[in-house]
Amino acid sequence: MSTHTPSVEQRIHAQAKDAGRSAWYYPFIKSVLDVTICLMLLPFLVPTMALIAICIALDSPGPIIFRQTRIRGRQGAAGGSFVTKSGSGPKDISQEPIESWNGCTFTMYKFRSMRHDSDDVAHRQFVEDFIKGGASSAIAGDEDGAPVFKLVDDDRVTRVGRLLRKTSLDELPQLFNVLKGEMSLVGPRPALAYEVEMYKPWHLQRLDARPGITGLWQVKGRSRVSFERMVELDIQYVAERSILLDLKILALTVPAVFSQNGAA
Repeated sequence: MSTHTPSVEQRIHAQAKDAGRSAWYYPFIKSVLDVTICLMLLPFLVPTMALIAICIALDSPGPIIFRQTRIRGRQGAAGGSFVTKSGSGPKDISQEPIESWNGCTFTMYKFRSMRHDSDDVAHRQFVEDFIKGGASSAIAGDEDGAPVFKLVDDDRVTRVGRLLRKTSLDELPQLFNVLKGEMSLVGPRPALAYEVEMYKPWHLQRLDARPGITGLWQVKGRSRVSFERMVELDIQYVAERSILLDLKILALTVPAVFSQNGAA
């Protein structure tokens, strides 16, 4: 049974209506801030990233970088709508198969934390159960007792991978996604293609902003946050986004990572 009542969904829709109220200069300043911070951080992080790469190579065979298709967002070039590759005109995201989305996907980078020969069948099933509210986790549920976004005892994860995930260091290569303009430092969690196919219509509102490395849900519990709560927080960010909020989230991310709150 869904944890959402009609009144909650109405509140979510009301938040989404405010999403366009950001100052007109916000996207430009946000992009400049993203690039500036990345360029400032990279000289200090490159040695750490090189050490991580060596540890991954020594721990298990396979590529250093894990690449995965994620959803960029649903703001297309044609008036903010999706246009199919066939050129048939704007389409609603929920009515189009993932393969037909034009320019709305990107390749996200992470340090590989799993065995190279791992398949994603188990994770696909977990995501489906999780979205439906029936998945379980090694970590206790969120404050409402809802299941959280982690697969129980995933034996595909390597020894180095467990440490990388616990400290969020596996996310460092996403700085290059930010430099390419595919992600932002702050934004909703990048969605998986097969995950979006399972969304309810109101879930799609979280795709109305560029995905980010960190966000409200990351600083408010990370894997301890249920799917419904995560979507609520992402939509709240879309509605309230501003440079001040971005800076606040960035500042809160550092203690959240070091405290390993909700990490797994």
